Amino acid sequence: MDVPLAEPVAQAILDTVALGDTGYPTGRGYAEALAKFASERWDWDGLTLERTAIVPDVMLGIVEMLKLVSGPGDPVIVNSPVYPPFYQLLENLGRPIIEAPLGADDRLDPAVLQGAFEHAREDGGRPVYLLCSPHNPTGTVHTADELADVAALARTGGVRVVVDEIHAPIVAAGAIFVPYLSVPGSESGLSLMSASKAWNLAGLKAALAIAGPDAADDLDRLPEAIGHPSHVGIIAHTAALRDGGDWLDSLLAGVDDNRRLLAHLLAEHLPAVRYAPGQATYLAWLDCRGLGLDDDPAAVFLERGRVALSSGIPFGTGGAGFVRLNLATSPTLLTEAVRRMAAALD
Repeated sequence: MDVPLAEPVAQAILDTVALGDTGYPTGRGYAEALAKFASERWDWDGLTLERTAIVPDVMLGIVEMLKLVSGPGDPVIVNSPVYPPFYQLLENLGRPIIEAPLGADDRLDPAVLQGAFEHAREDGGRPVYLLCSPHNPTGTVHTADELADVAALARTGGVRVVVDEIHAPIVAAGAIFVPYLSVPGSESGLSLMSASKAWNLAGLKAALAIAGPDAADDLDRLPEAIGHPSHVGIIAHTAALRDGGDWLDSLLAGVDDNRRLLAHLLAEHLPAVRYAPGQATYLAWLDCRGLGLDDDPAAVFLERGRVALSSGIPFGTGGAGFVRLNLATSPTLLTEAVRRMAAALD
């Protein structure tokens, strides 16, 4: 994000460096801070410290969770279009990918998901559903009912659920994030959470793996050597969760303003681009198929307008003709970006 660092986080980092405290991480401060944040922000008191483990970051945490509950050759279901590293890490792990595309409304489709689960079980093995919640790139916030349906389908279909909840703190006004492990039937689930996205700390890596009650034994099998993320990262993330609430609220208000601004700018300058403001993340998913730019409009916007957007193609089925735009910048830069995108079509 194109934002200044939260002052409590910056001060925690400076204090750490002044002390020379750059060794290995210890203690449960990160988990305690996340549990308090979850209780206050999401009304969820189910984050039990004994069922958490520190992992280097969310993506590596996903890799380790998949290793705990599945093996090479076991399929993994994803909801396309979805965050491109999902595809990359699954291919590297030797896990066949089964896509369960989102519906036309960018929401989970229970019938499609059930079909994907049944397909995943055809050859036996230990299939896994890798859920992105909130969803990246659409910004969809899954409801409690939708997540309960997921848990029921997974239990009936013999599918384990691993959830990437890295964008959980970044929700639009009026939207409600629901932790997957808070819904009935999710007891065997595994979640990955982090402060990295919400407080712009991606370069200070740290995350937490969280197990449902029936997955505690799985998490206990996580090799101890995996739990060595950046000590400074953990200090920064802990400070963000404990003391960065006001900064986060200001950020969320700014992203909300930019969602509205982007909708206005597109209506004025690029009316053929379809944009449904997402309920979460600081990213916008733009349907550019009406511009006649073939499958990769991001390449055109970069070459002709010098605007760097994420191409939709790597997001899997449903991504062709789309681009992803970063909303977490100044209104001035956002306005200039849309102006250049429009000029690229002249």
